[in-house]
Amino acid sequence: MVTERNLRTNIGFYPPQEDGGAWRSSLPALEQALRQAFADATTGYQVSAVHGQQVLDFEIALAPDVWIDGTSSMEEPDYAFITLRDVTADEAAVFATWLRDSFVPSPDLVRFISSLAMAGGEETPWVLPATGGSEEVLAEIRRHIETFDVF
Repeated sequence: MVTERNLRTNIGFYPPQEDGGAWRSSLPALEQALRQAFADATTGYQVSAVHGQQVLDFEIALAPDVWIDGTSSMEEPDYAFITLRDVTADEAAVFATWLRDSFVPSPDLVRFISSLAMAGGEETPWVLPATGGSEEVLAEIRRHIETFDVF
């Protein structure tokens, strides 16, 4: 019997490489969207010590007793990212499906990469499925994690 490993990793979401401003959004717009979609969302702004740009930190509940936290920057007109910290594939898929279907202007504008991949030297984000439901998104995130889960 195969037992699925429920790894935790950081997952970054990005617009297409050739159009870093494709999400056409801002941190206040993301904050408002998070507050509308996720009850009891907490948010706060700070200046990133890494990038020197303003970022939005957030914590949202995906389900009772299932909280995730993340950071986003959208201050540059041609660059945006959202990073979720220490999440499972299942948790990341719930957020990714919301991001794709409810926040970005078109479902084909989301790429992602895990800290597992980056630790292994991979720098190219994968494309989130533009069609299908949360099951297809979850399958792609699991496939990504399994590809880079070298234990």
